[in-house]
Amino acid sequence: MLSGESVKYSLKNLKKHKARSFLTIFSILVGIATIFIFVSFGLGLYNYIEELSSSSSADKVLIMPKTAGGFTSNAVTMNDSDINAIERTPRVYEATGMYYGAALVKQNKNQKYTFLISYDPKKDMILESFAVDAIEGRVFKPGDTNKALLGYNYLIPNKIFPKALKLNDNIEVNGENLKIIGFLDEIGNPQDDSQVYITNEQYESMNPDTNSYGQIFARVDIKDINKVVEDIEKSLRRSRDLEKGKEDFTVQSFNELIEAYSSALNIVIGFVLLIALISVIVSTVNTANTMITSVLERYKEIGVLKAVGARNSEIFSIFLFESAFLGFVAGVLGCLLGWTIASIGGLILKNLGWSFLQPYISIYLFAGLILFAVVTGAISGALPARRASKTNIVDALRTE
Repeated sequence: MLSGESVKYSLKNLKKHKARSFLTIFSILVGIATIFIFVSFGLGLYNYIEELSSSSSADKVLIMPKTAGGFTSNAVTMNDSDINAIERTPRVYEATGMYYGAALVKQNKNQKYTFLISYDPKKDMILESFAVDAIEGRVFKPGDTNKALLGYNYLIPNKIFPKALKLNDNIEVNGENLKIIGFLDEIGNPQDDSQVYITNEQYESMNPDTNSYGQIFARVDIKDINKVVEDIEKSLRRSRDLEKGKEDFTVQSFNELIEAYSSALNIVIGFVLLIALISVIVSTVNTANTMITSVLERYKEIGVLKAVGARNSEIFSIFLFESAFLGFVAGVLGCLLGWTIASIGGLILKNLGWSFLQPYISIYLFAGLILFAVVTGAISGALPARRASKTNIVDALRTE
């Protein structure tokens, strides 16, 4: 056990060499702060994905033209006959098509290009998939014509247009004047929150040459969703007279899309953490170098301590405590620095419209990284501490 007197002795020595102690702490805290920032944002993204996977999107399947990447195309079309084939598939409750394309939106003399999304109000699976509803006004009802539903950013001055739009305002979309009936909740990224929504009927009226849905959504039984996906593929192959392996469409559950996103996120976060860990390893080497230098400088001092009765275990504990204490201070300061940067970064991203990119900060993250810093400091100081404890009294006292 380390006595109170030994702790005072160690702290006094660290204070005596405060410049060196500061540089050692700084080298560790940079790595800890980096890990804190990326782990907190990574956890925030994982929580966002978890919310999506547990939301009403879990029972949805997405069908898209393969070569068109989901966009309406003359090469590959998906129409009502495909919807009928999908709905005839066992354990498919309903299916609906969605159009989307570019839109020129105008407010007086101001204009902006964005995406125009349409859906059938009788089968509203589009908004369900994003787990959003109207924050002001309402969503579409069957029979709505010449009406528009806008993303969240249209409520904010200077976000889309200099002046924020209001309910019952008129907005020009691709040359058509539409009445605003509602604004959606914030989704969390600038593109989605800038979109304009209309009904399928309205889209077909504005684009009479449209012959293909951009995407088809299906609500299915989630008990064996992979089997349902296979059955939908079979139904579409039969309906479109295609051989297996030559499909011109893709069928994916939202869980598959989320898993693919999670896998990519794992790789990115892992790579970033590897870089941060390399920084910590460099810090560990620096701490070990500091402690070795400290042992060499205090060689005679160690001899005096042994001469007055200090045991090897006490000498070892003194130097191990010093390195662990440097790690503890670096861990606390690194976590505080990481928390500050992550919080400021989250606010900046939210103001830029990326509100889903928010850090998740918990007491466990603080505790885990502080403990990691202490262990890192202790490990880096273990060898120098052992060397100090094995010092020969006679040789140490002869040192000038």
